[in-house]
Amino acid sequence: MRSMLRQIVLFFSLAILVMFSAANALARGFEITVLGAHGGLEDGNLSAYLLREQGADVGVLLDAGTVMNGIMKADEAHDFDRIALPYDPASSRVGALIHHVIQSYLLSHAHLDHVAGLMAISPDDPGKPIYALPSVLSVMQDHLFNHRVWPNLADRGVKPTLGLFHYHELMPGHSVTLAGTGLSAVAYPLSHGGVESTAFLVRSGSDAMLYLGDTGPDTVEHSHDLEALWKEVAPLIRAHELHGIIIECSYDNSRSDKQLYGHMTPAWLLRELTSLRMTAGVPMKDFPVLVSHIKPSLTAGLPAEARIKAQLDAGNADGFRFIIARQGMNVVF
Repeated sequence: MRSMLRQIVLFFSLAILVMFSAANALARGFEITVLGAHGGLEDGNLSAYLLREQGADVGVLLDAGTVMNGIMKADEAHDFDRIALPYDPASSRVGALIHHVIQSYLLSHAHLDHVAGLMAISPDDPGKPIYALPSVLSVMQDHLFNHRVWPNLADRGVKPTLGLFHYHELMPGHSVTLAGTGLSAVAYPLSHGGVESTAFLVRSGSDAMLYLGDTGPDTVEHSHDLEALWKEVAPLIRAHELHGIIIECSYDNSRSDKQLYGHMTPAWLLRELTSLRMTAGVPMKDFPVLVSHIKPSLTAGLPAEARIKAQLDAGNADGFRFIIARQGMNVVF
């Protein structure tokens, strides 16, 4: 009898171990390649974050302020050395990376520092889906791809529609599969100084990453968008399914609230992240936060990145792990 009980216990122990190992094998994590880090001023280094499942060759570009220059800088940093590119004798390496690795675009809003790279590369990057909220796509359609600012290379809007890009409207709170990537995304509205911006919760199975386009704090924006977003992602934090956050911090603390124009400072970012931690109801020490959209300073003194990092660290009572985004950086979450 005791021998049988020992065998039963051993069987279930092995079964649990196998299940645990299988779950860990399925939890692949994410790889973020920063094609463009800044929020304006520095052309060639504007908001663009390539998100892939860890180990995958393809992914989605979160905003597209910089594309070709960002791919070149990332390749020079050896970020793509392990990617297996399809054989194409007619394409350069940069061309192959752009055509193959970027399978689709998620646009948070249509300000130029988030779409300029997509516009520039569009004649030579055909067949890609563009996912965005209807308000964002309407700007792309009416004011950018309109044969006045740029030829209409998309599949709707001012005639003739050349159809190289395909618009896909996102409905807030509804999941959509991102073509060619194995990823899915849910869009949530954000307030950006009177412009509707977007947060994207990107998932691979049960694993998730959260990307926020430009946003101001709820208090300054007279909004509840961040509060609503924190409530949505809090269960994922408690379940250890959210791997990290990419969120903006455009200015240092010397910037007045009246001059934020829908952006964050370290003081406001820390306050919002504390709100997230309180909503989740669990400690978030060492939780990774990739700080995006820093605007370079044209004044003398420390670079904007150094000032913002110092101010974030000084007020970081919750122990978040802040990483300042830099072009060519490759981060695994």
